[in-house]
Formats: sequence, C-alpha cells, structure tokens
Amino acid sequence: MNTLDRKIINLLQKGFPLSEQPYLEVAEQLGIEESELIHRLADLLEKKTLSRFGPMYDAQKLGGAFSLVAINVPEEEYDRVTEIVNSFSEVAHNYRRDHDLNMWFVLATDTPEKIHAVNSQIEKMTGLKVYNMPKLDEYYIGLNLPV
Repeated sequence: MNTLDRKIINLLQKGFPLSEQPYLEVAEQLGIEESELIHRLADLLEKKTLSRFGPMYDAQKLGGAFSLVAINVPEEEYDRVTEIVNSFSEVAHNYRRDHDLNMWFVLATDTPEKIHAVNSQIEKMTGLKVYNMPKLDEYYIGLNLPV
C-alpha cells in the first residue's frame, strides 16, 4: 500500500457520503480525481488488501439475526473447511484463532431461524461440530483501524 491507499482507507472508515456523487466527494477530500479513487479501490479489492467495500446493514433491524460461530478444525482440514464456510453468503467474515476452536465466523441472516439452518448445513458439509454463540447484547465501540 502506498500513502494514498492509506489515506483512502483511513478516510472511508469514517463513512461514505450518501449523495448523487459520493466518489467525487471523497476524491475532492483527498485532492485526487474521482477516477483515481475508483481505480485505487478496485486495485485494493483485487489485491485482497480490502476484503470488501460496501454498506454494512444491521440484519436485526431488518428482521434478521447475527451470530458468532466457532468450529474446531483439524489443521489438515483447515483449507477445505474454510472454502465450505466461505461459500455461504451469510458468512460476514471468517477468521483463524490460536485456540481449540480455531475457526470463528459471523453469520448474518435474513431471519433468526436461518441461523440454525445455515449452521446445520455447515455441520453436514464439513462433518464438524458447529458452536453457535448468538448475540445477546450489542455495544457500539466505534471501531476504526488506522493504517
């Protein structure tokens, strides 16, 4: 990443304008052309520096549900299980932990009942026990990861 990439990421973590020309507004704040901003974002996504760029929806406010899920994945199966888990559109993100439960991911579904259905499918496809940990409370911490 170069200095401009870092500026883009740091700025966009604070929000994205809701306007007719949001990319232009952001580009003007950065002192660059709109086309350069769009190109830099595409490049960051293509190189997997960013895993995604888009809106974050609150599934619960839309009638859905969130849940944190963990699996104990044998090391020799990790890549296979990762591919299966990540194939579900309901998986918001998936990350590795140094723990017996070494794979953790977040499910976001359009109905609360679908959490169980997706976890059951993942168990069936992986052959591994899925540990569902539904969200009980939510705390806003204003996460910002400066780069």
